[in-house]
Amino acid sequence: MKVLYAHHPEDFKKYGTEKIREEFMMETVFSPDQVELTYSHVDRIIYGGAMPVGQALTLDAGKELAAEYFLERREMGVINIGGPGRITLDQEVYTLGTKDGIYIGRGTKDISFESEDAANPAKFYINSCPAHKKLPTVKVGLDQAIKRPLGQDSSMNKRTIHQLIHPDVLESCQLSMGVTVLEEGSGWNTMPSHTHERRMEVYFYFDMEEDTRVFHLMGQPDETRHIVVKNEQAVLSPSWSIHSGAGTSNYTFIWGMCGENQDFDDMDHVPMKDLR
Repeated sequence: MKVLYAHHPEDFKKYGTEKIREEFMMETVFSPDQVELTYSHVDRIIYGGAMPVGQALTLDAGKELAAEYFLERREMGVINIGGPGRITLDQEVYTLGTKDGIYIGRGTKDISFESEDAANPAKFYINSCPAHKKLPTVKVGLDQAIKRPLGQDSSMNKRTIHQLIHPDVLESCQLSMGVTVLEEGSGWNTMPSHTHERRMEVYFYFDMEEDTRVFHLMGQPDETRHIVVKNEQAVLSPSWSIHSGAGTSNYTFIWGMCGENQDFDDMDHVPMKDLR
């Protein structure tokens, strides 16, 4: 598990390309028969992926959590972006199809991931954050999510936000997750941009062609930077940073948030004239 420490925005202004990528980007989220995780000190989020191919994969706490088991003090959200797969939670089996999600409550001890077909393996994308109480585990299909169509063709940002782990869908302690799908011909997301001081966010980009790239914008509004992202890579976004993207083609991304406020519309909007 890679550990990332928090960053002051004034220090961030001095970072070059490689330093930004090292500190904020997860280059490899999925590796065959591996669990790849990043632990950030920004709101203590853990994010990454489990890709079982030839064997089941278990989720262990590791020394970083100083816990008996992974969800001893945490909650977790999982969204499958690959082929059909199964998650076993304390001997109860849940089947997840493509873009199905599940909220897993604090106190779940044994967690394992499997694919139904090794030739078309599941890819379980994971977000986890501290939890103050135990809540029920709930599976949420994409068809059960709250759908919020946004944008328009003329501004190249026509997209649909699917809210899977959200207060209007199920109860969580602080975690929120969802899937945003851009339509063909659109490439911009979250522009005009915003920040939200009361929670951080991680973006995971996928459903991209081999040569498609997203220019993920971050930094304070008056001094922005960018990271060039390819398929199945993730970017950490602290609360002080904008998080917008422009792609060479349409794409899909999972957003995950944790912090002290779950109100999705709690945003500090940035006027276009203030972006630099």
